[in-house]
Order: sequence, then C-alpha cells, then structure tokens
Amino acid sequence: MNAQPESSGPLTTPEEDDAGFYRLRLYVAGQTPKSLTAMANLKKVCEQHLAGRYEIEVIDLMQNPRLAAGDQILAIPTLVRRLPSPLKRIIGDLSNTEKVLVGLDIRPQEAP
Repeated sequence: MNAQPESSGPLTTPEEDDAGFYRLRLYVAGQTPKSLTAMANLKKVCEQHLAGRYEIEVIDLMQNPRLAAGDQILAIPTLVRRLPSPLKRIIGDLSNTEKVLVGLDIRPQEAP
C-alpha cells in the first residue's frame, strides 16, 4: 500500500535504489592504531568488493560522543551497515576480510 510509482520522484539517490549500494558508518575514538587500522581495512574491502557502490561515514566519538547512542555503539571501532537493510554491526579492526564480507553480507562480484 505504501509503494510509490517510480515517476513520483526519487526519495533516495539512484545508488540507494540499487540493492547493491552499501551505506556504511564506522565509529572510532580518535586516531588510535586500532581506529586507523579499521579505516584502512574497510576502505580496502570496499574498493575490492564494492567499487562505486558504497559510502563510508566515519564518526569520531571523541568529538561527538552522543552519536554512539543512535546506533547503540558499545565498543569501538564498530562498523554499522545502514544500507542495504537490515542494519548490521561488526566490532573490531576489520582485519579478517572473510568475516567482514560475511558480516556485511557482501558477495564478491561475478565476472560478466
């Protein structure tokens, strides 16, 4: 009943309409070695498996500690997959690529 025809105008960006688009939020606490490692590992995974289909938002809880409540962050670094639904979380420095792929439900792109 709530479905709207495509011609009514986009409510989201075209990338978000594609089920393959990932909106990720990484919570860190300053420039600690673990936080920097998590950022680097996330960027590497995204470039290898989601090239052009992702957006990363890094939230430094040292600057904005209140933002932790919104995604129920209990440990850092924590990665939150906001799109596609459902919301998923991964805690740690994201160094285990296989666990990150499984945790985010990312399937390697198949060759055409």
